[in-house]
Amino acid sequence: MRILTRYILAELGKWFLLSLAALTGMFSIILVVDKALDKGLPPGQLLRLMPYILPEALVFAVPVTLLLATTTVYSRVAGSNEVVAIKALGVSPMVILWPTLALSFLFSLGTVVLYDVAVSWGRDGVRRVVVDSVEEIAYGMLRTQRQFSRPGFDINVREVRDDRLIGPTLTLKPRGDTPPTTITAEEAILRTDREHDVLRVILFDGTVMVEGGVTGRFHGREVYEIPLGDPRDVDVASKSPSSLPMRVIPEEILRQQAEIDRYQEELAGQAAYQMLCGDFEGLVSREWRTREKLAHHRRSRLYRLRTEPYRRWSAGFSCLCFVLVGAPMAMRLRNAQPLTSFFLCFIPILLVYYPALMYAVDAAKGGRFPPQAVWTGNAILLLWGAFLIRRVRRY
Repeated sequence: MRILTRYILAELGKWFLLSLAALTGMFSIILVVDKALDKGLPPGQLLRLMPYILPEALVFAVPVTLLLATTTVYSRVAGSNEVVAIKALGVSPMVILWPTLALSFLFSLGTVVLYDVAVSWGRDGVRRVVVDSVEEIAYGMLRTQRQFSRPGFDINVREVRDDRLIGPTLTLKPRGDTPPTTITAEEAILRTDREHDVLRVILFDGTVMVEGGVTGRFHGREVYEIPLGDPRDVDVASKSPSSLPMRVIPEEILRQQAEIDRYQEELAGQAAYQMLCGDFEGLVSREWRTREKLAHHRRSRLYRLRTEPYRRWSAGFSCLCFVLVGAPMAMRLRNAQPLTSFFLCFIPILLVYYPALMYAVDAAKGGRFPPQAVWTGNAILLLWGAFLIRRVRRY
C-alpha cells in the first residue's frame, strides 16, 4: 500500500509543480499588467509588484493546477489499466485516491492562508509601490496627456519642461467639510514625501478660488500637501471587508453590530420625539431618507463582514472539491490524453461551481441568504464527487 501511495504522490507532485510554475507565472503577468494599467505604473516598477502579486496569483492558480495535475495522473493511471490491475488484486481503488484527497485537504488550508496574505500584506505592498511611484507616474501622464487625476485631486497643465509644470491648474476635491478649491499658477513642481505619504505641489505666483466665490492671489512660493494614502487603508472601520485580515473580522463584526444598535436607538428616539411633537412630515423628509440610507449602508457592511470568512474558506476548499470530482471522473473516462480529461472535468465545474459561488456570495452580502450559503457550490461538488467515487468503487 505504501508503494502505491508513494507512486501516486510522486506523480502528482511532479505534474503539480510543473503546472503550478506555468499557471502562476501566467496569472502573475495578467495581474501585474492589470495593476500597472489601472494605476498608471511605469515599466520600471513592474518587478517591484511581483512579490506582492504572487499570493493573489497563487490563490487563482493552486485550485486549477491541482485539478490539472490530478486529472493528468489519474487519466494516465486508468488509461494504462493500472486501476483494473489494482482491483484484480482485490485492492480498493480508494487506496490510490486517499493520498490525493489528503494532500488536497492540506492545499485547501494553505489556500485559505494565501487569501489572508493576499488581502493584507499583498494589497498593502501594491499601495506602497504606487505611492513610491506617484511622482514618476504624474510627470509621465502630464507630459503625454496634459492631465493627472487621483481620487482627491486633478492637475492640468499647458506643458511640461523638465520637472517644471507650465500653466498648472490644481483642483482639490471636497474632503469632509472642505469645499472644492481650484488653484492656477504660472509654474509648479511635484515632490513626493514618502515618509508622510503626501504629494507636495509647489506652486509659484497664482490664484486660489474656493467654491462660494472666495478668491485670493499669492506671489512667490505656495506649497500644498495632498495625502496619497486612502484614509480607509488606515482606519479598519472604513476598510472593505475583503481587505481585512481574517483575525480582525470577528472583532469588527461585534463593533459594527454595536454601532448599528446604537444608531437604531438614536433613530427610534428621534422618531418618537417627532411623533410626540406632531411633526409627521419630518418622518418622510429628505433628512430621514438620508438616515435610512446610512442605516442600510451599515447593515450592508455587517452582512459583508459576516460573509467574508465563509467566502475565503469556501474558495480555499475548492481545491479539495475539485479533486473530489476530478480524480474519479478521470478514472472513469480512462482517457490517456491529459488535457482532454482536464477540460472534460473543468468545464462542468466552471459551469456549476463558479456561478453557484458568485450567486451565493452576492445574496449573502445583500442579506438575502445566510453567510453559510456561500458553501453551496462546494456542497454540489462534494455530492457530485461522492457519486463518482461510488461508481469508481463499483465498476
